[in-house]
Amino acid sequence: MRANLLNAVKKHAEGHIAKHIANIEVYLNNSVGIGEHNQIIEAIEEQLNEIAKYNDQIEMVDNYFLEDTLEWLYHPVLKSVN
Repeated sequence: MRANLLNAVKKHAEGHIAKHIANIEVYLNNSVGIGEHNQIIEAIEEQLNEIAKYNDQIEMVDNYFLEDTLEWLYHPVLKSVN
């Protein structure tokens, strides 16, 4: 169950990343829908912020919730540091 839930979180984030990358590609290759140059940059920045958010979620799962990463969290010496 744990692995399925973590995998679902990661796949959900990966799907959003793919969507926002596709949006950036549209802006870069066909920016007719956005009038001003600075609006294109702002739109790309918004998409990059969304990519960063979902990338952070993937990194959090990988760094803190996978079975092989849990051991260091509960290590007696490191636990006292946290």
